[in-house]
Amino acid sequence: MLYYSTNNNSPKVDFKEATIKGLAPDKGLYFPESIPVLPAEFFDNINSYTKEEIAFKVIQPYVGDAIPADELQRIVNETINFDFPLVQVTDNIFSLELYHGPTLAFKDVGARFMSRCLGYFVNASIADKTQVLSAGSSPLGEAGVRPKAVKPVTVLVATSGDTGGAVANGFYDVEGVEVVILYPSGKVSSIQELQLTTLGKNIKALEVNGSFDDCQHMVKQAFADADLNSRLFLTSANSINVARWLPQQFYYFFAYQQWANKEKPPVVCVPSGNFGNICAGLMAHHSGLPVKHFIAATNANNIVPHFFETQDYQPKPAVATISNAMDVGNPSNFVRILEIFEQQFANLKSVVSSVSISDDETKAVLKEVYEQQNYLLDTHGAVAYAALQQWLADNEGEKGMVLETAHPVKFYDVVEPIIGEKVPMPQSVEYLLDMEKISVVIDAEYSQLKDFLLG
Repeated sequence: MLYYSTNNNSPKVDFKEATIKGLAPDKGLYFPESIPVLPAEFFDNINSYTKEEIAFKVIQPYVGDAIPADELQRIVNETINFDFPLVQVTDNIFSLELYHGPTLAFKDVGARFMSRCLGYFVNASIADKTQVLSAGSSPLGEAGVRPKAVKPVTVLVATSGDTGGAVANGFYDVEGVEVVILYPSGKVSSIQELQLTTLGKNIKALEVNGSFDDCQHMVKQAFADADLNSRLFLTSANSINVARWLPQQFYYFFAYQQWANKEKPPVVCVPSGNFGNICAGLMAHHSGLPVKHFIAATNANNIVPHFFETQDYQPKPAVATISNAMDVGNPSNFVRILEIFEQQFANLKSVVSSVSISDDETKAVLKEVYEQQNYLLDTHGAVAYAALQQWLADNEGEKGMVLETAHPVKFYDVVEPIIGEKVPMPQSVEYLLDMEKISVVIDAEYSQLKDFLLG
């Protein structure tokens, strides 16, 4: 499988190079040359497969021969070694719980997969260099030229909340990989902040006086800086990276495996910020996964709903909401969604709709579902639930699912006042409350990021 840049001005690359580079030289996002189509019998017999078998079948065509099959199977198995339950909330609404991983967020899947792929590539490169040095009595090898040392990889990532903790956990103590996470000061939840600032070792956190879009812009500036890239080996762990983005398809297949009525595919509503998650779902759909309709649910950052109304894509500064991980004013992955549909708006609109949900609506739905259904959503899942409710009210007889992308405890400081109760604290995060935050505060100035990276 080869990948091209969405800006169409860079050479095509394989999965390994796309993963290591993160962003194409022309600043476009990598996109697969073709979307693999799975045979109909795969879906007919999906309940006979293990989730490890499903995930391998889905991702292998994208990886190609960049990773041997046995290594790829190991990476897949380690990536998804937790549950992805589809829980019934009402007669016609289900919740796909994606928060049973180590950092209680859907981004655990992409971060774990990418960290293991990148670890494999780095270790393979080190092994190759070692073999060259030990090939003869001279360390210069047959050509008489000393091989260059393998630079440590610096993973540079911006986060609006959950990505930071998932990436930190996924890459923690991975040999040959340094991680630098930028996050907007005061705009992530307290649990999210502790998850990305308390690990230490190869994980560094930069607390930026600005917005997520500022953080993302600084990361893109770093990748565009020829001087910096000549001195550091940079890659990204945001969903712009194919190894972070593509494995998010897995849980859409797991959801369909659990869907009782295969004759009537579900409506899938995805809380959307940077649009990598729903983009992965649309890739799965184009591979043959049966889905009735997709809903991209946003908060007050309504750039994509506005586009659906006007066909005019206008990025704007992000506004802060109680669903902070979706506070994105220029969603990077939307260009990939347009690529899936070959820039044809009519085709896109036939499969996807998008709606903006206010904070007041989010709070009302979260409280209503908890009191009436005894089911606790987080603020992002509540955005999706409100959007799905609206769609189902206009489409009688349909059923759908929301992607519950994070455990409510990650936003306990917002959720608890809404429901008037304490959110039970899982052991996997309880220990964080006694940990000390370690971060470096910088302004939203690229020069300060560059100084830190070179220092």
